[in-house]
Formats: sequence, C-alpha cells, structure tokens
Amino acid sequence: MAFGYAGRILVIDLISGTTFEEPTSRYAERFLGGRGFAAKLYWDSVPPAVGPLEPGNILVFATGPLAGVPVVGGSRWQVCGKSPAIAPATFCHGNFGGMWGAELKFAGYDAVAVTGKSTRPVYAYIRGTEVSLRDASHLWGKGAVGAQQALKEELGRSVKVVAIGPAGENMAVMANLVADNDATGSIGLGAVMGSKKLKAIAVQRTGKEMNIAEPGRLAELTRYYRSLDRRLEGVLGATDFKVAGPNVRKDPCYGCLGNCLRVTYEAKDGTRGKYMCAGPFLYKPYADRYYDRDSDEVSFHAVRLCDDYGLDLMAVGSALFWLQRCYAAGVLDDQNTGIPLSKLGSLECVDTLMRRMSFREGFGNVLAQGLTRAAEQVGQGTESLLPTFMFQGDQIELYSPRLYSTNALLYATEPRMPIQQLHEVSQLVGKWLSWRQGREGAYLSSWVLRAIARRFWGSEAAADFSTHEGKALAARKIQDRQYAKECLGLCDYLWPIMDVEHSEDHVGDPTLESKIASAVTGRELDEAGLNAIGERVFNLQRAVLVREGWKGKKHDTLPDHSFTVPLKLDMTNPDCLVPAKGDSAVSRKGAVVDREEFETLKEEYYALRVWGVDSGLQTETGLRDIGLADVAEKLKTSGCLADYSAVR
Repeated sequence: MAFGYAGRILVIDLISGTTFEEPTSRYAERFLGGRGFAAKLYWDSVPPAVGPLEPGNILVFATGPLAGVPVVGGSRWQVCGKSPAIAPATFCHGNFGGMWGAELKFAGYDAVAVTGKSTRPVYAYIRGTEVSLRDASHLWGKGAVGAQQALKEELGRSVKVVAIGPAGENMAVMANLVADNDATGSIGLGAVMGSKKLKAIAVQRTGKEMNIAEPGRLAELTRYYRSLDRRLEGVLGATDFKVAGPNVRKDPCYGCLGNCLRVTYEAKDGTRGKYMCAGPFLYKPYADRYYDRDSDEVSFHAVRLCDDYGLDLMAVGSALFWLQRCYAAGVLDDQNTGIPLSKLGSLECVDTLMRRMSFREGFGNVLAQGLTRAAEQVGQGTESLLPTFMFQGDQIELYSPRLYSTNALLYATEPRMPIQQLHEVSQLVGKWLSWRQGREGAYLSSWVLRAIARRFWGSEAAADFSTHEGKALAARKIQDRQYAKECLGLCDYLWPIMDVEHSEDHVGDPTLESKIASAVTGRELDEAGLNAIGERVFNLQRAVLVREGWKGKKHDTLPDHSFTVPLKLDMTNPDCLVPAKGDSAVSRKGAVVDREEFETLKEEYYALRVWGVDSGLQTETGLRDIGLADVAEKLKTSGCLADYSAVR
C-alpha cells in the first residue's frame, strides 16, 4: 500500500449494478488527491453536453493523502460533479468535514466515483472489498439524518453514512448531502445523488490507522504545528458568529484538535447537532424578531430541520429574505403560497417552507427550481426584490469584491463562491480590524499585514486595498495554494498558517503543508512544488469549464450589482474598513467595482496564468508547462485554446 493512500479508487455503475477499482497511483502523481482526483475523473468521464441530472453525470467522493492523519486537520473531503444549482450547469464541488472521509480511507478507498442511474432506490455499503448495492425503498422519503440513524441501526453504530433527504430525492436544485457529524456540502449535488436514485453511501473501516512514510518526521512537524498556537478569535473582525454555553461542546472533524467554530449544540429536548457560523448568521435574525427569548434554541431546531430535509441553509436563508420582501409588497401571502409567511421567523413557517420545497408541493415546487426562476414565474416585479447579494444562479455573495479588490478575480474565475480563497483575505483583515479596534492581545498590525502579504501574496502592495496594484499576482497565488490545500484535504479554518501570535514578526509558515505531505507520502515536495500541483488542478478545472461553455474573458465577470450598487454593509466588517497605505485605513462604504480597472486587472491576471490576454482562454504552451499536455490536445481539437502569441 502506498504511503498516505489506500491505493484504490472505487467506481460504482448504478446502471449495471456492478463495481470495479482503479489504482490511485494513476492519479496521485499529477493530481495528489481530493479536488484533483475529482476534477480528473470528471474530465475523463463526462461529455460536455451531459446534463446535471442525467445518468451520464458522475458524482465523485474524494479524500486527500492526509485523510486519517491525526492532529493536523487534514480529513476534509470533496464531492464533485455537474451541478444543477449553477446557471448554466457546470462542474462544481462541495467541501465536507466530519468523519466520513477518514472512514472511507480506512475502508480501503481514496475515492468513490458513481455513474449511471439505478431503476430503484439503493444505498451503497462499503466494507473493504465487500461492496454492495442494497435496496433503499425503506429509506426513501426519510430525512437525511433519519436515514443515517436507520442505517446505523441496520449495519452497526460504527458505520459512517452520507445521505440525502427528500430535497435530494426530488431533485430540488438547492439539495445538500449530509454526512456524520452533520457535515454538509452545498451547490446542489444532493439533487444529482437523488437523480441517480442513490439514497446513501455507508462505509465501515477494515484497515488500521494511516500508513505513514516517515512517522518520526511527521511527529516532529506535528509538535511544531501545535507549538504555533494560532488564535482564531477575531478572524471575522467585528462580529464572531460563535455560540457558547453549557449546552455547547466542541465537535472536531477526524484528526483535528477542534480549534475552530465547529460545535455541537444540545437542545432542551435532548436533540444534538452541529450549530455554527451559518446557523446564527442566516436564521437567528428572523428568530430574534419572532421569539422574545430562546432564539438560539429555535435557530438550532431550524438548522436541524434544514439538514434533515437535505437543503442548503444559505439557499433557505435567501428564500426567506425574498419571501419577506414579497410578503411586504403584497405579492405573496399565506394563501397563495401555502406557507405561513405572516409568521416568518417561526418554526412553523420555516418547517412548512422546507417541507414544501423538499417535496416540491404547491408553491414549494416553484421555489425548488431556484429563486431566480421562481421570480420569473411569479413576475409582478418580484425580480427586483431578489437579494442583491446573489451570483452564478442563487449563490450568496460573501466578502464582496466591492470591499476586497482581490476577491473580484477570485469570484470572476470560479463557478461557485470560492469561500476558501475568500478567507485568505477576509480572515487576515478581520484580525487587522481587531488590532485597529484595540482589542486586547491583537497583534496583526498594518506592518505585520504587509509582511504577510509579501510572503504569501507576492508583494506588500497586495495588502493595500485602496489600489489594484499587486492583486492579480495575489489572486493567482491564493488560488494555487488553496487548490493544493483542497487536494490534501486540509481544513480551511486552520490552513494556511499565515500569521502566528508568539513570534517576533508574526508572519506564518507557508512551507508546513508541503513538509507534512512529504512526511506522510514519502514524496518530497517543497512549497513551490505543492503549489504547482494546485496550479495544475486549477487549470484542469478551467479546462472543464471552458469545454462546457465557459467563454473565457466574457464569462469571467461579476454580477451587475458589483459595478452599479454602492456597498452598504458587510456583516463581519460593518464599517467596511480595509487597510490602505502605511498605517492608514479607508472605508469602502459606497464603493463599486470600476469596470475599466477590473478589465485591466483581468488582463494582468491572464498574462500571469499564460492565458490569452484578449480571450481569457488557456494556451497550449501554458498547459504543457504545468503538466497538462493531454488536456491541451483535447482543448485544441475543440478550438478552445488561445494562441501563445496572445499572451503578453
């Protein structure tokens, strides 16, 4: 068995009901794991014309080489496929935590690829070389959490399960997958799983702990990692969405110390479940208005309902926002929707809303197609009532490019909100805000931020958000590093280590990921080599998008509101303050993205990527230089490459 890997990728064909295996070694050298495995399997398997809910779409569950390694927080895992939640539908991904990914590795597989469509509801049971497709008729119609519990009773409490709820079964475009420890992943891939009549995948370990190439070296690196003692407080700036109290406890993912916002909440009725970040952020404001007290308790139950129905909490939050506006405008009400909008914020209202969306009942069927389509069907001016913070279908925009100029490129070149990339900027600025506000113990001054920017983003200018200087290079470096991180399976809260409290300069260590990967796999990688893999995987995803109709420069844009609607507020940075020159700060309130400057920034970015400056398409030379000659050949035959002379 290869160090760091189980050595096998399982392929499940739901049409024939058969399975076969591929060696992980076929993918590991170039694509490392996680996001890289999924992108390559998709590239090789899914023709561009295949729709997201057609049998020809593939659903890939992939871990990285650090899955199952203790302490370092490397057991994140990916689910990828063509998503119906994006307009137009294209390849996308969800990032999950919890225990399921490590359990898959211990069961003997680095990834599972699911193709085809079953004629009846089934679930997959994986226990080493024992892989079976079993009848799931008794689970169909159950919630995702309920299905997990039923399978644990059937197969044993130690089994780990990822499942869909009724929203996925009925192919609502905002359907989630839900795994053990309430690990969820958005972007509509629950609908893809439902289209395949696959209710769940249950895995049970057969192997021992990870096979490490250099245990002594890893132990030394782990001690060093723990000694850094990074503070996560203040990463969200003025507002930290944390829940505390006697009914809250840490709930770390496998192999992690739990130094993050991830907690389990125990309600008064004994119900337990994950309650972090998006729960308090998206639903609690409604509960606060409807209930005099216990709004956390009510919000927790709302989140729990959302998980069981198998819905994306952010999509539900957007729906509540739009429905509230439509109700206030007198267009939608209790009678014409069948939803008690007059009681918005109550559990009765949100339960009815989720149930109708999930089972596609009445007006819920309209909402299940996405808010943009819903507004088109309702008409009566409701299009103007849609949230202005949406993009690429119905996704929520966080950390606006109007606030952080680097984020304009990150948003424009991705099919979904690239939250891991956005956090590189927002979390550092959040800690800088804490310093500027004079919070006790805050250390990330403007000088420290510039030093970090020089080391991680390529220039001190990248830390000055009053200008576009240095932002193209920063965006490229952020993307390459984050893609490498998602190939390894490292946690977004903990990595990269950009700042350290107890050091002379407070500048973090960008070499630690590659050192840990080398110790685990026995494959010697340095920082540049690891980031080169990230660059390769990013370019492979770009090739997938272009092959499926992404028109390069024309498609690399932002929602119109980014250019026309002045910024009013950011939930984690209410004053919209950003670092500027020296120790100064500027407020971005009232700011928009300048179209001309944005186009110039894109051209600078394309040149750094060795893409055609006028087209935004990749070049044969650029792809060959990063180890994607085979991809270049396929793009060349379909006319999806720019000439190298177009790079300047």
